Amino acid sequence: MSNLPNCPKCGSEYTYEDGTLLVCPECAHEWDPAADAANGEDNKVIRDANGNVLNDGDTVSVIKDLKVKGTSSVIKIGTKAKNIRLVDGDHDIECKLEGFGAMKLKSEFVKKI
Repeated sequence: MSNLPNCPKCGSEYTYEDGTLLVCPECAHEWDPAADAANGEDNKVIRDANGNVLNDGDTVSVIKDLKVKGTSSVIKIGTKAKNIRLVDGDHDIECKLEGFGAMKLKSEFVKKI
């Protein structure tokens, strides 16, 4: 029996090699194990609402009114957040908003300026 990894999509143990790719016969998923190792599985790309890639230090603008949990305040559309920091989690942007202080935002509600 070969020492091939299980399928990352369905977990099947019946993977096989097809040239440089590994193939899963159960779900038909194909992947390149060399590219996965080179990219590092934990390199997550965070994109804004328009699909632009966000980086640490970018300036973004809120695209819709957002209610602030626990208060009656609202972050208005067009509010700018300068010098953002990307973090792991559901709310993947940490920033400071004028009038609100430190906040965490979801990248789907901002656009890059």
